[in-house]
Amino acid sequence: MPNRLAHETSPYLLQHADNPVDWWPWSAEAFEEARKRNVPVLLSVGYSSCHWCHVMAHESFEDQQTAEYLNAHFVSVKVDREERPDVDAVYMEAVQAATGQGGWPMTVFLTPDAEPFYFGTYFPPAPRQGMPSFRQVLQGVHQAWEDRRDEVTEVAGKIVRDLAGREISYGDAQTPGEQELAQALLALTREYDPQRGGFGGAPKFPPSMVLEFLLRHHARTGAEGALQMAQDTCERMARGGIYDQLGGGFARYSVDRDWIVPHFEKMLYDNALLCRVYAHLWRATGSELARRVALETADFMVRELRTAEGGFASALDADSDDGTGKHVEGAYYVWTPEQLREVLGEQDAEFAVQYFGVTEEGTFEHGQSVLQLPQQDGLFDADKIASIRERLLAARAGRPAPGRDDKVVAAWNGLAIAALAETGAYFDRPDLVEAALAAADLLVRLHLDEQARLTRTSKDGHAGANAGVLEDYGDVAEGFLALASVTGEGVWLEFAGFLLDHVLARFTDEESGAMFDTAADAERLIRRPQDPTDNAAPSGWSAAAGALLSYAAHTGSEPHRTAAEKALGVVKALGPRVPRFIGWGLAAAEAALDGPREVAIVGPSLDHEGTRALHRTALLGTAPGAVVAVGAPGSEEFPLLADRPLVGGEPAAYVCRNFTCDAPTTEVERLRAALTN
Repeated sequence: MPNRLAHETSPYLLQHADNPVDWWPWSAEAFEEARKRNVPVLLSVGYSSCHWCHVMAHESFEDQQTAEYLNAHFVSVKVDREERPDVDAVYMEAVQAATGQGGWPMTVFLTPDAEPFYFGTYFPPAPRQGMPSFRQVLQGVHQAWEDRRDEVTEVAGKIVRDLAGREISYGDAQTPGEQELAQALLALTREYDPQRGGFGGAPKFPPSMVLEFLLRHHARTGAEGALQMAQDTCERMARGGIYDQLGGGFARYSVDRDWIVPHFEKMLYDNALLCRVYAHLWRATGSELARRVALETADFMVRELRTAEGGFASALDADSDDGTGKHVEGAYYVWTPEQLREVLGEQDAEFAVQYFGVTEEGTFEHGQSVLQLPQQDGLFDADKIASIRERLLAARAGRPAPGRDDKVVAAWNGLAIAALAETGAYFDRPDLVEAALAAADLLVRLHLDEQARLTRTSKDGHAGANAGVLEDYGDVAEGFLALASVTGEGVWLEFAGFLLDHVLARFTDEESGAMFDTAADAERLIRRPQDPTDNAAPSGWSAAAGALLSYAAHTGSEPHRTAAEKALGVVKALGPRVPRFIGWGLAAAEAALDGPREVAIVGPSLDHEGTRALHRTALLGTAPGAVVAVGAPGSEEFPLLADRPLVGGEPAAYVCRNFTCDAPTTEVERLRAALTN
């Protein structure tokens, strides 16, 4: 009989709806039940494409005896970290403070007042490698609760007090200057891996936001080292196994330093951020590889992650059926030489083995290889490669596909909207711009209420119950602003403004300018989460700062500009010390230092050849964070178009920065020059 999770919208929670564990979703009622029964709460946090979450579910939560013990002695609460990032952040901070590490599945034991007192991540079904079994942990916690209650509540109270005292240093509420951004670049150079690209050792994550900073820093200063690091990293990732050489799109990370073996899950946020990075790399260099990867990644998102309602699903699983009924990591993506021969025949298989770096021993497990593009001398027949890829992709489509987490997360859809709008505009792919518009329409229709408050998730056209957090407001505003620049539809600027007004009113500390991940009127947790560091995606703090800056450039709004500058104070503090973990903040700081530039294109219509040429040139300008408005003279779609007439009856471009404007120009070359130095 299904438990209480059967009515949830989260695919992760629904995966546990048939467990014998009497799960509760995160709710006041669950903690009330724990108080009534006088038992502790087991909080289990994960997400649907998490490999070890599946393992622990199968080993422990599907086990009848374990479930009976849990049901007798605990109230069990299951949380999807992607649906409730606030709950995840607060307790992950506690886990990391107590154990020095964290990860998912996250296993935390709480008092009925939601105060944590015992922590862990994955626990095996039997003792292993110094780890107690999950049953031993449950018995130990139950015994402590029964026999040493005072000690347990004292520990829980101390942990909560310690968390409350962990205040962030905000810098001095000023944007970083030349010096801090140069120091950040120097610190990145020290951590850069010149042989393989990327930063640090294994596991290696795609540093998408740091790459944006490097591209912007190069555009503003001409620093060749910054461009080189970005170019080489992008090339190594695109040639590695972390990139799907057949279907496009990136896996979550590489388990090795050489980008060969990925952790095979594919996340929407990674692909949205990387699609945009490669499009921007092409814009800066004209690299054919960057163009191909940007378009293939965009096509992957539309083909495999788009939902029936027009939004984008969160993720594809790492695991899938290997053809024997067993779920194995990477089964969908890996190949043996024999499998290549079956699909391609002897001669083409021999070519594919060499071209994709497939070996008899295998680069993964059990003689299987992840397809790569090793650096090779000589020219290859492009038609032959296209034919081989097509046949392998068709054969792969016959394999059992990885599961898809169908929930639509507002923040990640915002990132996808920005990437698809820009990629579509750069490469003359109106279908990609249309896909971005459809996702934006869904967010407005389903995720925004009458007060322009955001709901974080939806699934199958039904909005979830959880309020949007700061990253939702920041990333969706970023997506809408990109869409406004690309389409010339001022309504998207207006919607971005509604969202950013909420950021100012409900997420920002008026005095210090510090930002919180949850709204002032959100559910109260044991601590109000507040994390300015960029990890897998831009932090809400960085995302909001970048969007506030762009909106201020579009509108001249002083409150939005001031809020952006105050928020970037944390980048001044953290950028020189930990640049790898504040890449988006550094990218926003580059835009602030450059102006950012404000570009208004006026022309008879968007279909007019001269208007189109100037508009495209403006979008392809590399000046960091430049904003673009396009429309007819006298149009009220964008504030930047006010009092901007045609010049001699011709379409014209107006470029301003820091309260100073260039003379208007009708010439594409002059506009290009104004946006590249």
